[in-house]
Amino acid sequence: MKEYLDLVKHVLEKGEIRKDRTGTGTKSVFGYQMRFDMKKGFPLLTTKQVFYKGIIHELLWFLSGSTNIRPLVLNNVNIWNDWPFEIYCKDENYQQETKEEFIEKIKNDEAFAKKYGDLGPVYGKQWRDFFGVDQISRVIEDIKNNPFSRRILVVAYNPAQVENMALPPCHSFFQFYVSSDKEKLSLQLYQRSADIFLGVPFNIASYALLLALVAKVTGLIPDEFIHTLGDAHIYLDHLDQMEIQIQREPYPLPKLLISKERNNIFDYRFEDFMIENYQHHAKLSGKVSV
Repeated sequence: MKEYLDLVKHVLEKGEIRKDRTGTGTKSVFGYQMRFDMKKGFPLLTTKQVFYKGIIHELLWFLSGSTNIRPLVLNNVNIWNDWPFEIYCKDENYQQETKEEFIEKIKNDEAFAKKYGDLGPVYGKQWRDFFGVDQISRVIEDIKNNPFSRRILVVAYNPAQVENMALPPCHSFFQFYVSSDKEKLSLQLYQRSADIFLGVPFNIASYALLLALVAKVTGLIPDEFIHTLGDAHIYLDHLDQMEIQIQREPYPLPKLLISKERNNIFDYRFEDFMIENYQHHAKLSGKVSV
């Protein structure tokens, strides 16, 4: 995707070196926007392999309202493991387990998972129960019944509860926009903190998938995903991987298929989604800064 590679080049050329919470250090710019035309294909990065199965499982996990990592790890999705493990390592019951041993306990011991696998009131909680408001149900109803409202949005960054979250929401809020002919649906995401190598490719595909899914249940056509970034940064230990990517030629975008017509958005399952013709360059790995 040229849009993503343009972001990478911009940060490499214009970014400033900054200290950060994790101690890793970043090259960062403040304020950047990408626009993805959904008619041109599903915006899944092709200049490296992206774990799209994890993207689907994570989005369904958000929509379920869950904040515990167990449903994810049972599906071999390990993108959230570092934060609860870091918290567990400071607990009085920590017995020098490795992260791998910790995750095995999460998988096999439901009581242990309930106590140590929860991330606090993160995305799923805020999307489905923001002080009693089911924001996802509300925006779907607004799209159907009040499509020109300027209030069709979901807020994940809850200042009253952010101190109780393992990681404050990076993708902070998003807004839907119905075209004047009531046929097309767009979505804009504001992301306060954007890890360009590891996080942003996931975030692009995740919110494009959400846009497609909301359009499906409201009878509209996915139009444009707009991704607005606050602190857009490349961790200093990811610079080599980014230099490799900007030398790679992007492949054509794949196609997203949603095979089922479900009664509501919360009924969708992993097997309802298919990514067709996903060509990609080789996998690139990098350390998560926690």
